[in-house]
Amino acid sequence: MAGQEALPRVVGSFLDHLTVERGASAHTVAGYRRDLARYADFLAERGVTELSAVTEADVTAFSAALHTGDAERPALAPSSVARALSAVKSLHRFAVEDGATLDNPATGVSPPKSGRRLPKALSLDQVQALLAAPDLDTPIGLRDAALLELLYGTGARITELVSLDVDDVSLLTHDPDAALRLFGKGRKERIVPVGSYARAALDAWLVRGRPAMLEGARGSTPALFVNTRGARLSRQSAWAMLREQAERAGITAEIGPHTMRHSFATHLLDGGADVRVVQELLGHASVATTQIYTLVTVEHLREVFLAAHPRAR
Repeated sequence: MAGQEALPRVVGSFLDHLTVERGASAHTVAGYRRDLARYADFLAERGVTELSAVTEADVTAFSAALHTGDAERPALAPSSVARALSAVKSLHRFAVEDGATLDNPATGVSPPKSGRRLPKALSLDQVQALLAAPDLDTPIGLRDAALLELLYGTGARITELVSLDVDDVSLLTHDPDAALRLFGKGRKERIVPVGSYARAALDAWLVRGRPAMLEGARGSTPALFVNTRGARLSRQSAWAMLREQAERAGITAEIGPHTMRHSFATHLLDGGADVRVVQELLGHASVATTQIYTLVTVEHLREVFLAAHPRAR
C-alpha cells in the first residue's frame, strides 16, 4: 500500500530499476547506492524509517549536513552534495511513480551552489616527462607507455581505452589514415585520429609487450590492455599506473583519471584548435562543456602577460 513502504525496500527497488530498466552502468549504480545509504543512515538517526514519513525539512537537513559536516563526517564538496541530493530526488520521484508514496518531499529542495571548477591540466613539459617515464625494456613499461600515449594523443577517457580489444586497433599500426573508434557515455560513438607517437607506442606494446605479458596466462583474452595475470586491465589499475608514472616523472601536481584528457583539450586550444573541433574529439554533447577549457587557456595567457609585459603590474 502507498505510504507504508520501508525505506530499504524502496531503495532496493529503485536500484534494480536503474540497472534493469534504465541500463545504468555498475559504476553509476554504485554511486547511487553509496549516496542513498548515507541518506538512509541520516534518516534513521532522525527516527525516520518509512519513505512516507520523510518531510521536506528532512531532505533539506540532509543536504545541509552533507555541506557542513560534523565531528564524525567531513563536509563534502558542493558537487558531491549536489550529486547526493540528485540521487535522493530520483529516489523520491521513483517512489511516487511506483506508487510507494503519494508525495515527493524533495521537489523544492535545491543543492548548494558551486563555483565553476577549472579542469586540471599538466604543462607540456610535464606531459613529456610523464610520457618518458615508463621503462620500455619491460612489458609493463611498454603497456604503460602505449596507454599514456593514447590517453594524451586521443583525449580518451581511461574507461574507454581499457574497454578496447586488440581487434579495435588492428588497423592503426598499419594504416596511417586509420582512426580509432571510441564509445563514450551512453555508448555514444566517436571517431578520433591517432598520431604517430601513439601508433608507435601501440605497435611496440602489441609486438613486444603484450605477448610477453600473456606468457603463462591461462586462456586468452581479446583485451588490448592486460595486467600481469593476463586479464583485462581495470580502470582502477590504469589510474594507479598514471599516478605511479607521474611520481616517477617527478610531477607533484594533482593527478586524476581525466588529467590527460584535460591536458589534451587544453593543449589543442592553446595550439589554435577550434573549440567545436575539440568538442567532437572529446565527445561532448554540448559545446558549452568544452568551452570551460577556454577559461583555462585565458588564465594561461594572463599569467604569461603578467610575467612578460613590462607594464603589466
